[in-house]
Amino acid sequence: MPLDKEMLERLIEASPDIVVATDEDGTVQYYNDGARENLGYSRLEIIGRYVATLYPSLDEARRVMTAMRGPEHGGPGRVVNFPTTFVAKDGHELDVAISGVILYDEHEKEVGTIGFAKDISELKRRDQLAVLGEVAIGLSHEINNPLTVIESQISLLERPFGERGETAQLERTAKIRAEIRRIESHLQRLHDMAEQGGYSSKQYLGRARMIDLSAQPPRKLSLEGRRILVVDDDGAVRESIAEILRAEGAAVAEVGNGREAIERMRREPFDLVLSDVVMPEMDGYELFQAARREAPGTPVVLMTAFYYDQDHVIKRSRLEGLEGVIFKKPVNPERLVKTLAELVTRVRPAPSSR
Repeated sequence: MPLDKEMLERLIEASPDIVVATDEDGTVQYYNDGARENLGYSRLEIIGRYVATLYPSLDEARRVMTAMRGPEHGGPGRVVNFPTTFVAKDGHELDVAISGVILYDEHEKEVGTIGFAKDISELKRRDQLAVLGEVAIGLSHEINNPLTVIESQISLLERPFGERGETAQLERTAKIRAEIRRIESHLQRLHDMAEQGGYSSKQYLGRARMIDLSAQPPRKLSLEGRRILVVDDDGAVRESIAEILRAEGAAVAEVGNGREAIERMRREPFDLVLSDVVMPEMDGYELFQAARREAPGTPVVLMTAFYYDQDHVIKRSRLEGLEGVIFKKPVNPERLVKTLAELVTRVRPAPSSR
């Protein structure tokens, strides 16, 4: 059955995307429910106002219109997935991708525009987390090595200072050591952020922000009573991980491959799924996708024996919402428990009672 005008209008109105139409002067003439929910303005507040109200600056609004008239982003008179920023009523910025067209009358005169904007903030955040993970690994390698050399040289310098009783010089080397410890703590914080799949930022200069590497206040974390599904085709690895988690009070189920894991998830609920990346039949990425369909609210953590993600399983999964990664060379029990406890505490504040 062909769609008539009324059906199309109802479809656009109900779209979760931001849909805004303007006249030839840039005055907003149409503003759908998705725009209201995403930006916070009511129709009365935005219809009749200049469209630049929705942008952080007039220059940004002009940049979008220039792109719509040029050939680079979909052809003259249109843009496709053009990245820009909207500003909501409460002042927060929203990263969006706009697809829109210039509207013409029968005489080819411009009479307005209509654009569909999709909120890509979460996608951008996930991509940033994937990059953060790569940065954390790179920095750890490139900075820890010279720090080790610096510390060993300090040790060599301290010997003659101590023998000669040069207290002032020893105090200086102690200060250098303290700064080394501070750098190491920042690197560890960056690495923890990447593994936990979350980070915070703080104001830097003007509109610029920087990652906040300050220590976070401790939270009471526990796996007591949590139901965890461990998936690994290596029985010895699977059993050793299960033992670690059971020692922390978790209720652990074990399976040897992804297909068994999905079947188990269909029969009973879990607070978290911990899976190997490289497995026969169904790899970690395929399991992650299937788990999201079967139990959308259950977080998935992938384990890999190597920092090198040959098939981009981890990066692809992170971009789609993977909650965490464990690097097992071999598994560090404290880090394993801490990562999983932080994740289940963030996702669900109390043990599962389903």
